[in-house]
Amino acid sequence: MTKFFIDQHGCAKNQVDGELLLNHFVDLGMEQTFDPSEADFIVINSCGFIESAKKESLDALVSAKNEYPETKILLTGCLAERYAYQLKDALPEADGIFGNGDLSKIDEFIKPFLLGKRPVQTYPQEGVCCGDRRVLLSYPGSAFIKITEGCSNHCTFCAIPIIRGELRSRKASEIIDEIKLLHSRGIVEFNLIGQDLAAYGTGEGDNVFGDGQYPLPLIENGINRGTEKESALAKLLKMISALPGNFIVRTLYIHPDHFNRDILPVMQKDKRLLPYFDIPFQSGDDNVIISMNRQGSRLEYQRLVKDIREALPEATLRTTFLTGFPGETEQEAENSRDFLKNIESDWSGCFPYSREEDTPAYSFKGRVKQKISKERAEKLVQIQHEITQRHLKAHIGKEYDVLIEEIVEGEDGIAIGRAWFQAPEVDGSVVVRYEKDLPLENAAVQTGRFVKVKILASSDVDLDGIFLSDSELNRGLPAQTMKFATEMQE
Repeated sequence: MTKFFIDQHGCAKNQVDGELLLNHFVDLGMEQTFDPSEADFIVINSCGFIESAKKESLDALVSAKNEYPETKILLTGCLAERYAYQLKDALPEADGIFGNGDLSKIDEFIKPFLLGKRPVQTYPQEGVCCGDRRVLLSYPGSAFIKITEGCSNHCTFCAIPIIRGELRSRKASEIIDEIKLLHSRGIVEFNLIGQDLAAYGTGEGDNVFGDGQYPLPLIENGINRGTEKESALAKLLKMISALPGNFIVRTLYIHPDHFNRDILPVMQKDKRLLPYFDIPFQSGDDNVIISMNRQGSRLEYQRLVKDIREALPEATLRTTFLTGFPGETEQEAENSRDFLKNIESDWSGCFPYSREEDTPAYSFKGRVKQKISKERAEKLVQIQHEITQRHLKAHIGKEYDVLIEEIVEGEDGIAIGRAWFQAPEVDGSVVVRYEKDLPLENAAVQTGRFVKVKILASSDVDLDGIFLSDSELNRGLPAQTMKFATEMQE
């Protein structure tokens, strides 16, 4: 039987693509192996978004070929899509290159690849690739659900429209059916993903509910006026909320210019729709925001955060910042730092600007030295770290349902999981202590399950807590718990 190994890179959207490819291979009678030395071919599912990610993917491919010279290497993902025909000659280590335009074509692509013919192929960016994903690359109990593909925002620094094309949205019925199917298989956490969830249903030709294209919010003088018609995202969340069962839903990546407040009351009515907001502000300075081809403003973004927290006081906010954008002055960088201090996001990522060919910003004047860009990013990271640590301390003494991702091998009962305010891969974790020798606790603390945990301490970006059995919830914490608490505090 043909065996394959998949080396996954990039974002959650690329992970879903990797899962679709994986399941196609399985449907073709192949077997996934977790040992690359056993594989007949190795898939490098690459990222092509920024320079550092491209280098990481290329290094992984070259390393795989050097270590396993007799094994076929297949390059897939965004890097393969963006540079397929340039890499055909420049990357002899790749025995095949397959883009991400139509993943179903892998069935016909893989045959000549396995015969050693070195195919290179991309396909038009149309629709949203989907399919039955019986095998996932996520931690147990969790799945990413892609609801859109591509992006029509055309931020001047971003290569996504070049790689994945203009915005397209999946039909709502398809999304609902996928959630129902995965939930029946034990998935309890659904993370909705897309390049801009707020633009769901607004792409040219989108007809996600059978009633035509939905409008984007109207923005006047930097202020989001919303839409007269209910947003497609709010309508989709209502449909998900109507589903029965014990599960949670997290929305990842909502462009601040398109954030429609009508999703907030939907979340207020159903606690399964988590008040977790991933909003990439990128800058806190109006001049830079405009140069990025964004329509909002610092004051509008601050108002958005205020509105979210007034509607949902427990809300968790994640954002991203881009430092060293062409023309960014030290004062404008300071404005971003002040903005971060003002909004006090719980989590954020800070990245130095990467100059990407074919994007408008590539030719912008006023390039900032990489050293300065990195220094500005480091300052934002330090500010965020202080805010995050302060916010995490507020969780001490509280009880949360934690989704267990991993059981740590060893004598002590230790598991790693996440509470609702921690998104997979990007945020911190919860270290869960439990009595491994007690049958009831050992049976309860399993991967892919929610367990009740009392938070006892915080450390760096993680939390430490103790598993609470039903009896402990009723009678308070046992002596062993207090021992753990004392140890963590020391």
